[in-house]
Amino acid sequence: MGTAPIQANRVCDARMLGIVSYADGLALQEEAIAKCAGGEPDQLLLLEHPHVFTLGRGASDENILATPAELDSDSIEVHHIGRGGDVTYHGPGQLVGYPIVNLRPDRCDVHRYVRDLEEVLIRTIAEFGIEGSRIKGLTGVWVGDEKIAAIGVRIARWITSHGFALNVATDLDYFNMIVPCGIRDKGVTSLSKTLGEPVRLETAAETLIKHFAVVFDRTVNVTGNGWR
Repeated sequence: MGTAPIQANRVCDARMLGIVSYADGLALQEEAIAKCAGGEPDQLLLLEHPHVFTLGRGASDENILATPAELDSDSIEVHHIGRGGDVTYHGPGQLVGYPIVNLRPDRCDVHRYVRDLEEVLIRTIAEFGIEGSRIKGLTGVWVGDEKIAAIGVRIARWITSHGFALNVATDLDYFNMIVPCGIRDKGVTSLSKTLGEPVRLETAAETLIKHFAVVFDRTVNVTGNGWR
């Protein structure tokens, strides 16, 4: 692939894709990485997946509590992937974001990148009247002791992939089938649960794009809308 060139502009194409299989999501990321490495604009892929459990590097299979029969009966896929973090769940009603961003030349700091993703998510849920926070030593965004957004990233040649998952209108019962992110003493929540009313993924995505543009200092062009 070679060394990723420094982009002269700071443009990001936000693609609102709707429902995408996990395998197709991986393929879309690889395609976007290749384009970014060739000097084309960054991309922010926004989508939702069918039911899937993903395990990051070094994650333990023991953190999937469901039996193979239960996984099969609920049509839940399992994927071992190259991001950081332990096991998490993706499924309908969850806004998944895959930023494919060239961090060079001015943002070559892994910790800063993760904190910036958290900041985008904190600002996003604040627009719905929800106060999000960080917990020292843990990634993601929390409402009290309940995680509302998970983060797991991969960075190669300073181009990012994988990303975050914001629980918008997610069926949280699926988290009972795993130990989310390997953390046993904390819960999970969603925008809809916290507010006591449904929130549309399209609305959450549009709000998040606005804050992503500010935090990452990008001019964001929105293409498509798979939720319409």
